[in-house]
Amino acid sequence: MLSGEGASGVDRIAAVFEAAKGDGRAALMPYMMGAFPDPATATAVAEAYAEAGADLIELGIPFSDPLADGPTIHSADTKALANGATFDSALAAVAGVADRVPVLVMCYANMVLTLGAERFAGRLADAGAAGAIVPDMPLEEATEVREALAARGLALVPLVAPTTPDDRLARIAELATGFVYVVSTTGTTGERKELAPELRDLTARVRETSPVPAAVGFGISTPEQAAEVGEIADGVIIGTRLVRAVDEADSPEAAAREVSGFLAEVRDALSR
Repeated sequence: MLSGEGASGVDRIAAVFEAAKGDGRAALMPYMMGAFPDPATATAVAEAYAEAGADLIELGIPFSDPLADGPTIHSADTKALANGATFDSALAAVAGVADRVPVLVMCYANMVLTLGAERFAGRLADAGAAGAIVPDMPLEEATEVREALAARGLALVPLVAPTTPDDRLARIAELATGFVYVVSTTGTTGERKELAPELRDLTARVRETSPVPAAVGFGISTPEQAAEVGEIADGVIIGTRLVRAVDEADSPEAAAREVSGFLAEVRDALSR
């Protein structure tokens, strides 16, 4: 069921970016791994994200070969799968918050192809998701999935990287819905001590080219880094730092406290 008084997922995404802009800050989009380390903890984390002021949530679906992810998220994938996580149990983590916060499902192309474009889009729509991020699906191979999602009002969010040439960036931007995910650096996800020096120019290129917002992810792990990115981008995506906090917690309640406290610091930094 699509949430938000009948608004489409694409419209809900646009609305939260516009609202954040009206508040004079970038939108905050924390990542979480569905069903990690277990469904109860994932549900508690999703609720904590919503209560802490997340504008959007990126929900990772556990997968055995997460090629875009570094060791922390890869380990979370492995643990979730060992504990019996499935596509549906991962989606269930956000059932209680999807009507309040737009949820973008991040999964790899193999899962999409296994389900087929129509079933994939239908499962996301039934879960109340606002769209999908499929990092390893090339633009040229995404038409069927993009159209199946669009038919249900859902976004297919593309990615651009520092290595994306201008002509390809223009093609990606032309087809983008929701927002463009700007990968801050080459390599996999993970906490980094400093942001890539080329990030400012890359983000500016995307914002000049794309009709939808630009949100930056990969390597943002402190409130200070989030604030720095928030000065040049429309949205800030934080993943590994939060997944590590969940992994180190000894209960669902502790995980919720840890992520809530960190996100409150990030929201404060973005607002300043």
